Amino acid sequence: MEDAPRFLLRPIAPADDATVAAIIRRVMPEFGADGPGFALHDAEVDGMSAAYDRPGAAYFVIERGGEVLGGGGVAPLDGEAGTCELRKMYFLPALRGLGAGTALMGRCLLAARQFGYRRAYLETLTGMDAAQALYARAGFEPIGQPLGATGHFGCNRFFLRAL
Repeated sequence: MEDAPRFLLRPIAPADDATVAAIIRRVMPEFGADGPGFALHDAEVDGMSAAYDRPGAAYFVIERGGEVLGGGGVAPLDGEAGTCELRKMYFLPALRGLGAGTALMGRCLLAARQFGYRRAYLETLTGMDAAQALYARAGFEPIGQPLGATGHFGCNRFFLRAL
């Protein structure tokens, strides 16, 4: 008999908004990303389901045991035609190490291809080593400067991959 799935990946729903906001607000400070210039302060954090309910955008959550423990999505990168941004991909500790990052990354990149993007971009921070290892495994390569107009001037690591 096979083991039960370790997690469930699904599109975000309005009922998930408060939980996802709490996850973002809990995880980002864990990595020193709580000051100005970080996604923690984006207006969309409190209404993620509505923010990603638009053309070219999708956000997914990951449940384990019926509880949302993480999420991530894609949306157009302002100022860069044909490029999406991997956005707000954060997991609580109980979800880490289970393959959820790989599964979510695959789902986000599939959505990006379905939307017709040619490139995927992301920004992160020194010290988020596990996340950067995931990005490298998914084919992202470091680039020397930011792209687009994310407003996240606190980030200092930038990655790009072809789709």
